[in-house]
Amino acid sequence: MTFAGHACVTTGMITQSKVTECGRKQSYDAVCKLIRQCCSSSETVVHTRPSRGTIPNVPSKMTASNKHTNIVLFGQTGAGKSSLVNLMMGENVASTSSDMISCTLRWEEYPIDFDGESYRVFDTVGLEEPQLRISQYLDAVENAYTLIQNLERQGGIDLLLFCMRAGRLTTTVQSNYRLFHEFLCDKKVPVVVVITYLENEVGEMDNWWKQNEDVFREREIRVAGHACITAIQGNHPERYEESRTTIRKLVKESTAYGQEAWIGGNHMFVSFMCKLKGLLVVKEKSRFGKGMVSRLTERCGLSPDIAQQLADRIKNGVI
Repeated sequence: MTFAGHACVTTGMITQSKVTECGRKQSYDAVCKLIRQCCSSSETVVHTRPSRGTIPNVPSKMTASNKHTNIVLFGQTGAGKSSLVNLMMGENVASTSSDMISCTLRWEEYPIDFDGESYRVFDTVGLEEPQLRISQYLDAVENAYTLIQNLERQGGIDLLLFCMRAGRLTTTVQSNYRLFHEFLCDKKVPVVVVITYLENEVGEMDNWWKQNEDVFREREIRVAGHACITAIQGNHPERYEESRTTIRKLVKESTAYGQEAWIGGNHMFVSFMCKLKGLLVVKEKSRFGKGMVSRLTERCGLSPDIAQQLADRIKNGVI
C-alpha cells in the first residue's frame, strides 16, 4: 500500500485515565500538520459527522473553493447585533425583534458575501448581567457546545466582532469581552469593536472613539480595530451607507492577512466551562454540579460516564 503521509496518534478522550492532555494535543497537532501538507494536492475532500459524545477537532477549510471566514459576533441584547448583520449583508435577513429569546451563547449563523469574499457570521447572545445563576450557566454550556462544534467543523474562528452600544463601559460589557475573548477563544483570536447608535453624533461618528479610546485601555479591553457606525436607516441614510462601507472595510482588513483560523482543540470546551464557572453568583457556587450531568448527556449527547467525569473535572477546576 502506498500513502501520501502518516501520523501516529491517540484518539482517546482526555477524560480516560491513560490519555493525557499533552498526548491529545500532540496527536491533534500531528493530524492537522498532515492534513495541511496533503490537502493542497487533494481534489476531493470527504466531510464526516462527529461521533456522538465527541467534539470534532479537524479543520474543514480544505480547499480554496469552499474557504470562508468565520466571524463570531457578540454583545448585549439591544446593542444592535442583528441590525449590524443586516447592514453588512445589504438586506434584512436577521430579525431585530426585542422579543427574541435571550439565552447566553444562543446563536444564529448568517452567510454574508461582499467584495468577492465569503463570510459566516455567528450572531451570539452575550451576558445580560455581569454574573450568572446556575440555570443560566447550564444554558450557556449547552449553547457553547453546539457553537464550538459548528465552528470547528467549519474551520475555526477567524475574528471576534464585539458590538457595543455607545455609552458607558459597564461591568457587563467587560464581562462579555472576557466571555468571548478570554474564556471561549483563550485570547488567541483578534477582536474588533463596533460602536453603534451614533446616528446623532455631532460631527464625525468616529469622534466617539477619539473621546473614549483611553477608557477601553484603562478597563483592559484591547481591540485590533474599531468602527463607529449607525445600523439604523432612519433619518440619516447617508450615515447608514457610510456605516456599511466602514464595517465592511474593518472586517475585510481584519481578516486579510492570512492568519490561520483558531481551533481550540479537544480541551476547548472543558476549559471554557471551567473559566465560565468564575462568573457564577457567589451564593450559587455551592449548588454547582446539580443538573450538570443530565444536561451534558441529554442535550450535548455525551455518555453518562464521560459526562460525570467532565462534571467532576470542572467542579474541581481540573482542565
